[in-house]
Amino acid sequence: MGWSAGLWWLVAAVWVVAVAAAAEGEVAVGAAPRRHAYASMMYMGTPRDYEFYVATRVMMRSLRRLSADADRVVIASLDVPPLWVQALKDDGVKVVSVENLKNPYEKQENFNMRFKLTLNKLYAWSLVSYDRVVMLDSDNIFLQNTDELFQCGQFCAVFINPCIFHTGLFVLQPSMDVFKNMLHEVAVGRENPDGADQGFLASYFPDLLDQPMFHPPDNGTKLQGTYRLPLGYQMDASYYYLKLRWSIPCGPNSVITFPSAPWFKPWYWWSWPVLPLGLSWHEQRRETLGYSSEIPVVLIQAVLYIGVIAVTRLARPSLSKMCYNRRMEKNTMFLLSLLRVVAAWSILAAYTIPFFIIPRTVHPLLGWPLYLLGSFSLSSIVINFFLLHPMTVLTTWFGFIGALLVMAFPWYLNGVVRALAVFAYAFCCAPLIWTSLVKTMSSLHVLMERDAFRLGELNQNAEFTKLY
Repeated sequence: MGWSAGLWWLVAAVWVVAVAAAAEGEVAVGAAPRRHAYASMMYMGTPRDYEFYVATRVMMRSLRRLSADADRVVIASLDVPPLWVQALKDDGVKVVSVENLKNPYEKQENFNMRFKLTLNKLYAWSLVSYDRVVMLDSDNIFLQNTDELFQCGQFCAVFINPCIFHTGLFVLQPSMDVFKNMLHEVAVGRENPDGADQGFLASYFPDLLDQPMFHPPDNGTKLQGTYRLPLGYQMDASYYYLKLRWSIPCGPNSVITFPSAPWFKPWYWWSWPVLPLGLSWHEQRRETLGYSSEIPVVLIQAVLYIGVIAVTRLARPSLSKMCYNRRMEKNTMFLLSLLRVVAAWSILAAYTIPFFIIPRTVHPLLGWPLYLLGSFSLSSIVINFFLLHPMTVLTTWFGFIGALLVMAFPWYLNGVVRALAVFAYAFCCAPLIWTSLVKTMSSLHVLMERDAFRLGELNQNAEFTKLY
């Protein structure tokens, strides 16, 4: 019995040692450095720094969700806030801190200051610990894994413009020699049409249009040289808006890019349903990063707006008391003009203030209801203060709701029909909104005439008279 028990403990000990060794081997394999990387850049100095930070995190997390077999790297300027850097590291992203490259093209006549630091993208060539790097802008949406891009050559990019390739996604082979040569070309002022990374790289690789199309080898080997990437790796969102579906025949439909106006990037809550693809980006954010940073602000604003509505309803008698000097009948026209201006600006403020204080990157299905609630609550103040008919002020509010329903209608045949429907709706609504504005001004005119009579005839002995 003792001998068998000893043998049993010996077998158990050998098994434990074997399991530990296997686990150690797995850790060692897992710790082995990867030879490929998806990289993006982050710098400070624009009004939209926070939005691009959020967009970068969402993109990097989406790559992890797609099980990309590569490191995720962010080339961050030294002034990026430490909290943002730590958040990226917590997401499993490697952060490479760099000094901003001076842009010698910023004095060009057509230079846009928002591109001042985009030459930091050249640091991608300094990532020499990797065999291949896929350099990305933060406004990309990945629909599927694109690891086959690491089989491409020394430089590969997509032509979404017939003559100029796009630098929102490109493949490169890091090289310190190339990096130093690029810095030299920047210093001597190489031709750069737009003063940004786009113009510089198009000038640095002028013959890419004549290169063959990239097709990943079945055996997994890496190609040498430069190649054009199929359009499916940088699907311009504009193509989708024409047919409200993707119809990119060349290459896999893998990556969506948004080279649109800055204020219509997909992460802004107002981008949907104005631009239908905005919801796709927010769906990725919901699945990866979430909205925990914006939800408290949204709830606070919602509670304040509901409180404003309740207070204006309860305080209506006191809000409508305004005092004027008994000599007001001599200045009725001046006061009427002043009142009209104040009322018009108040109505405008009721519809604009909520728009600017909502967190920009909140989900559209939270942003739009919050905006409508905010504009309604501020409009109620205007209605009660100036004693206006509710419908004259809220016509625009109902018009916004109708416009959202028209744009979000999911059964349009194509983008052209959708655009025509939105145009027709706007054409029909414009007279109603104009009529409501005219009625508002007329109501103020009647109000002033009535109270001028009261002040002039009924209460001439009173120094101050209540309007109501």
